[in-house]
Amino acid sequence: MYPDREKILSDLDVERIQARRALRLATWWSVFFLITTDILGPFNAPFAFASVGFVPGALLYFFMFVAATWTGSILWHLFIKLDSDRFPVRTYSDLAERIFGSWARHACTVLQSIQLVINVGLICLSSGQSLSQVASAKLCFSVCVVIFVIVGLIIGQIRTLKDFTTLANGAVWLNLLIIFLSMGIMAHSAPNIASAKLAYGDDIASGPVRTAAFVSQPLFSKVNGIMNMVFAYGGAMIFPEFMAEMRRPMDFWKGMLAAQTLIFCAYMMFGVYVYAFQGQYTLAVSYQGISNFGFQTACNVIGMISGIIAAGLYGNIGIKVAYINIVEDWFRGPPIVSKRGRFIWGGMVLLYWGLAFVIVSAIPSVGSVAGLVAAICIMQFTYSFPPALMVGYQVIVDAMVGEEYSPETGVSGRKDTWRQWSRWRRGLFGGMWHVKLIHFIVALASFAMAGLGMWGTGKSVQAALQNGAATSFGCQAPV
Repeated sequence: MYPDREKILSDLDVERIQARRALRLATWWSVFFLITTDILGPFNAPFAFASVGFVPGALLYFFMFVAATWTGSILWHLFIKLDSDRFPVRTYSDLAERIFGSWARHACTVLQSIQLVINVGLICLSSGQSLSQVASAKLCFSVCVVIFVIVGLIIGQIRTLKDFTTLANGAVWLNLLIIFLSMGIMAHSAPNIASAKLAYGDDIASGPVRTAAFVSQPLFSKVNGIMNMVFAYGGAMIFPEFMAEMRRPMDFWKGMLAAQTLIFCAYMMFGVYVYAFQGQYTLAVSYQGISNFGFQTACNVIGMISGIIAAGLYGNIGIKVAYINIVEDWFRGPPIVSKRGRFIWGGMVLLYWGLAFVIVSAIPSVGSVAGLVAAICIMQFTYSFPPALMVGYQVIVDAMVGEEYSPETGVSGRKDTWRQWSRWRRGLFGGMWHVKLIHFIVALASFAMAGLGMWGTGKSVQAALQNGAATSFGCQAPV
């Protein structure tokens, strides 16, 4: 802490720092529930196993768990190193800007906004499918989706993550209840063949239940299944937002490790179990494949409650990203905790949820679009960007070896600039160069996998449209 802080920070900066500190109330235990609520929705895990088979599914879920935990720790390390009172790290985009510049910030903001708004829409879409099943398809499907958008508008008025902790706590237990309830029911009942035929067509959903260690399907179908696995570990995008609202960000790793471990165990157990009983009839939202209407309704109702909580969390983060980048930074608007900020927030909630409905209203398949979002956005935030950011950070730090900077006088002791090879040589080959090389290779491999995922999931969406899958603009439900 500097002795003459007032000379460094303006009155407006000090006011904003105090406002942000007022939001730093979350603990690592709260973060555990928030991350689990954010990620724990293993209801597409059986669909992923049905796309690739038992052996590839189990191996990929394990390796993705290890990789996601590792990249999450990278984000935690970078946040601790780069966050400060004067230059707070509030979003993923802030981390990217500190290391690579403003272009990286804008790229992250765009991808993050796309992922969050489509996540909100997908949850409304799957919840709309649940409501349609509960109503025995007697209620127009588009109306079912609109109902959840309206509920989201109400929940969206919550502005701080601390206020979501109680809801997030309840959502975790509701999801676990669905897992065990649907597992018990599926072991003693036949698959929902009628819904499977609506989703996949008569050719795929026919005959006795079939499972396989290695599934024989077109490559794009397998890639789509893998991208649904990536979707399972999609919470890294908002890890910096969680840390920015923690009382002790140093404790973030505890909540992250506990949450990732619980999520991995739940996905593996649930995915293998349901696929073993449902086989090729496995739906993208697995509990909608229960044939007993009473138990199907119970799971659908519980799923709708937990889903709207998760959608509220995504919407909260998404609107917060937009507020910080547009209202505060671009237009120099009021802080989010102010009275005027509350009115602006309310208007942004209305626009955000309306946009989510419009975007997903033409989606023909929950599984295909979930995979597409995973390939375009989640692969980057969870697996590609963290090692790339670490490489950039290590290069900058190693290039500064032997230099000094005085924050009080503003005098820089830089030896050279990035236009000179000497600085690049210190940055690239100084320090632990082999660690930089490993991170660089992992980042390249992740970008390549994302490209393959975009192709595969795009082909899956095309196939769904060609098969005549229903869209949510109409009254016919897709399941």
